[in-house]
Amino acid sequence: MTDPDYRLLDSQLRALLVDEHDALAAASNFVALLYNAVDDINWLGIYVLRGQELVLGPFQGKPACVRIPLSDGVCGAAASSRQSQRVDDVHTFTGHIACDPESRSELVVPLLANGELIGVLDIDSPSAGRFAESDQSGVELLCQTFCALQEKRDAFI
Repeated sequence: MTDPDYRLLDSQLRALLVDEHDALAAASNFVALLYNAVDDINWLGIYVLRGQELVLGPFQGKPACVRIPLSDGVCGAAASSRQSQRVDDVHTFTGHIACDPESRSELVVPLLANGELIGVLDIDSPSAGRFAESDQSGVELLCQTFCALQEKRDAFI
């Protein structure tokens, strides 16, 4: 398994979204691009901040938990701390939410636009220890690009 070329993906993401003004369409294409580029994952999607909870947005994979309180799970930890969470074994993460019992590792990156939390990008894998530091930094780059383009839209996702 090799890491995707995150710089190339960043260029593709920019080209894909630069002229798209609809936030939902942009988020959907962001998720699809990344899901098809990363090996050994079983779920990838965006949870959008709505009040004090994260609500399911565009995703690829099996049906998922619809609402996650900011105090729960890896997604809640990333949202509350505004820091990426890379978990090698979700079964050892206190408060982990098991939407899919086949998921073993997880990477969650907060989405910040205009300095405000708008949601998180969540990636799950059926393999323990799937995500390396290079995956985290690559996905963070893509999330920064996505959020910078979000800032130019009339509304956030």
